[in-house]
Amino acid sequence: METQHIVSFSGGKDSTAMLLMMLEKGMRVDRIINVDTTKEFPEMYAHIKKVEEFIGREIETVKIDFDYWFAEHVKTKGKRKGTKGYGWPDFRNRWCTALKREAFSHILYGKEYKPRKRGIAVVEYHGIAADEQKRLEKNKDGRDVRYPLAEWGVAEDEALKYCFSKGFTWGGLYSEGRSRVSCFCCPLQRMKELELTFLNHKDLWGEMENMDALSFRQFRSNYSIPDLRKKFENKNAPNPQS
Repeated sequence: METQHIVSFSGGKDSTAMLLMMLEKGMRVDRIINVDTTKEFPEMYAHIKKVEEFIGREIETVKIDFDYWFAEHVKTKGKRKGTKGYGWPDFRNRWCTALKREAFSHILYGKEYKPRKRGIAVVEYHGIAADEQKRLEKNKDGRDVRYPLAEWGVAEDEALKYCFSKGFTWGGLYSEGRSRVSCFCCPLQRMKELELTFLNHKDLWGEMENMDALSFRQFRSNYSIPDLRKKFENKNAPNPQS
């Protein structure tokens, strides 16, 4: 049976380190797939292009229509039947994460591909570091999912240092003090990361404010977008006595 080796590439430090290490070790990589939420930092898009140029390989991009699901999709069942949009995700309703997984799975196992019926086995590679035990999922539905960084004992900080050694800096995103560089508008980020976006990416914060006007759900359980603006402005206001 033919086997295809597919890398799930988010573009963050772990998936980048995993991909580069796999190629460095001479491991077989048939396809590299990135799911684009369309809400990534501009520096992330530049990074993905830089990785393509560095490895001399195509990174396939699958886009999800975030704006549609966020504010336009009409619900057909449940308590909010007939209303539009899922709004800001939260810990109980991470619809955007579900869409990313669905998009990745569809391009591998969708009905127009049917790898098993064509006698093709698929091995997926996901970038989860050795010190992220809670994220190391078990294989599901017969899928063969592997985590090379965990297998090699590579921790998150080691993965980032390795990427830096190869010249990848994400335009300074990690150097700002972020632990994750995924969607700039994610409510599940640490407060410090949201503050960094407010301070260093004014255009993206403006987009978040525009999105907020379309969401039925508050940005976070304890803070709205206006609350966060006020909090960050007060915190970073010049001290007249200094």
